[in-house]
Amino acid sequence: MERVFGVVGRETLLAEDGLSFIRGIIEGRHPAPPFAQASDIDLIEAEEGRVVFSGRPSTRFFNPLGTVHGGWTATILDSAMACAAHATLKPGEGYTTLELKLNYVRPVMPESGTVRCEGRLIHRGGSVITTEGSLHDEAGRLLAHGTETCLVLRPQPPKQPSAG
Repeated sequence: MERVFGVVGRETLLAEDGLSFIRGIIEGRHPAPPFAQASDIDLIEAEEGRVVFSGRPSTRFFNPLGTVHGGWTATILDSAMACAAHATLKPGEGYTTLELKLNYVRPVMPESGTVRCEGRLIHRGGSVITTEGSLHDEAGRLLAHGTETCLVLRPQPPKQPSAG
């Protein structure tokens, strides 16, 4: 099946719980986000509180030093950690990232092969979600890791007309 890239409408996004929506991207019921095409990153696994992305680092992501730019590494880690948070949402809930912290352990290179990035839930509270992520090369060596804090956005009740 050929992947489709695009953005879903807000109603579609909020109609399902987070894990169902994430699985819908993997299954092709929902389009993959456009950035995934541009960055050679794919969402490949999802379960409650855990997601996995794969990525293909290449010379087109090089910085002036001749290594894959840290922004590419941050993108795949942010994607995995944020989607681990997304996979905990109830229908109607949204989220936004409050904080992202990364540690770069080894340079990412095309020779790293297809990398694997896992995002895992640390804590789901009523309004704050914390996750962690790790990026490994094809040989299983740690390339980078991090943590992320997300704020849960609850649906707003309809406004009541004012008495007048």
